[in-house]
Parts: sequence; C-alpha cells; structure tokens
Amino acid sequence: MSVPTVSSRPSGPPALSAFLRGVERRGAVLAELQAGDAAAGDAALVEAIRRFRPEAGSLPMAEWPRRFWALLLSEPRLHHRTAVAVAIEATDRLGELGSGPRAALLLRVAAGLSEEEAADVLGVGVASYRLALQRALPHHADGRADPDAWQQMREQIHRRIKTLPPDRLVRLSSAREVVLRGDDEAAPVGTAVPATSRPRWLMPLLWSLLALCVLGLAATFLPIWSNVDGVGGNRRVDIEPLPDAESPAASYGEEAAMVMHRDFALLSDPQGEAAAQDLEFHSWLAAQQAAGVTAPTPPPDLPVEQDITPSPVAHGIAGETQAETEDAP
Repeated sequence: MSVPTVSSRPSGPPALSAFLRGVERRGAVLAELQAGDAAAGDAALVEAIRRFRPEAGSLPMAEWPRRFWALLLSEPRLHHRTAVAVAIEATDRLGELGSGPRAALLLRVAAGLSEEEAADVLGVGVASYRLALQRALPHHADGRADPDAWQQMREQIHRRIKTLPPDRLVRLSSAREVVLRGDDEAAPVGTAVPATSRPRWLMPLLWSLLALCVLGLAATFLPIWSNVDGVGGNRRVDIEPLPDAESPAASYGEEAAMVMHRDFALLSDPQGEAAAQDLEFHSWLAAQQAAGVTAPTPPPDLPVEQDITPSPVAHGIAGETQAETEDAP
C-alpha cells in the first residue's frame, strides 16, 4: 500500500482562505505601524490580498508567506509614514526610523519571520538585514542598546495583534471574502456592516424629545414667577427683630454647670485637689528618698537664756556699754 505524498500546491480556495485568515491580524498591525495610520494600513492590506490571490495558484504553498509580505510592503500607501504628534507608546517612536529599518523590525516582530525569511522578503542578504535590524533597535542617548525599550515595543506590538477591535476585524474579513469570491475590486475597508432598519417613528420622537429639552432649559431663564407676591419686579424684604433670648448658661442649673466644668474631676475630689497643691514638695521628697538621702532631724530645743555662756565678743560689747554708762554724768 503506497503512502500518498503531500503536494506543495494549493488545494483550492479553502487553503488560500485559511492562509489569509492566519496572516490577517499580523498583516493589519504591520501595515498600520509601517504607515502610521490604521485606515491606510487596512487599505494596503486589502490591496495586497487582491494582488496575491491570482499569484497564489501558481506558487507552492511554501512560497506564500514570502510573496504575501513582499506584496504588502510594496504597497505605495506604506512608503510614507504619517507622523505622530506626541509619542505616547513605544511603537510611536517607529516614525523616527527610515522605511527600510522599520520594515526590517516589523517583519521580525509583527510578521514573526526568521532573519533568513525576512531578508528574503526584502531581497537583501542576511548580513544587510541584520545591519538594518540593528539600526532599528532602540538605543540610549550614548548609543548603547536599550533592552527595556525593545521589550516594551515588542510587547505592545504583540498586544495590538491580539486585541484588534472587533469592528475592524469584521471589515477586514468582509473585504477578504469579497476578494476570494473573485470580484474585480475589493470592497472598501471603511464600509461598515449594514445596520438593521429602524422604525420610521424613532427619529421624529428623538427630535421631539430634543425640542422639549431645549424648551425646558429656556424656561428656566424666563421670569415666569414675576406675579408672585414678593418675587419679580416688586420685591419686598420684611425685617423683624429677633425675640430676646436668654443666655445659654441661664438654661442650666448649678449642678449641670459643675458637671460640665472642664475641671470636674478635681472639683469632685477635694482631697486630690489638696494633694495637688503640694505636688512639688511630694515630688522633691520622693526624689530624695529614691536617692537614699534621709530627711534632716530637727534641732533640739534651745536652753534657757541663763545657761548660755556668753561669747567673748558679746562680753566685750557688754563691758564697753557699761563703761560708757559709768562715765556719763
């Protein structure tokens, strides 16, 4: 029993449709970043699909990727990039590159091709492609490579591929199906999916509601209450003195005033208040006791006056006084 060989020729429109579905997301992001505009990129992608369809039948399937990416990069819409006013993402800095280095980088990251495949798409040698890719990689101001910026750009490109808006995917899918059916001109990518017909009464109702909202807003600025007494042209302001009110303290008794006193805790504890008056003395006494100093003993009672021996000084003063007394007439 012979084993059937797998042919490298396309097996018909299903194989071509599967191939185009597989490269549709990557092609859309590559064209968008190469052109700097999503609408221009999608138009270039649809035109590349239209040119690729008649050539796919005469090429081996192994040659499809190289030919498809070559046709996409040859689109005139991708030769001039739309400048970004303010760079927000890392991918916005791609506009600083030339068309060649930018295409070399996108073939590697967005299309997912190897260096040999990308060089074949651009029609250059591998050494020339590596040089162009090296120029496209982010660098610091001093010329050193910036691996963090490169990783950030790579993640943003992959995230764009995975998160294309659904309406954009629907437009690209519709245009691809039109091309595969063999129409001469591809459907415009910007053509939206036909919406369901809405009732005829919906628009008049919406306009009526809008008119009512405008009238209601205008009515708030009109003097419609001018005939109300006290409002409008004859405005009056009645001034009446307020009745004499008692002071707030008069509404409380003595007990309530004492309870609300800020020193109520001391007032309710007379012994504690008396102890607080001698707080400095008690603090000094506690410090002396803590230092081991004993309190001084009071001196004994002094003896009576006749028992005290007079000092020489005092005796001399007394003798002089007596002599002066005797000499007096």
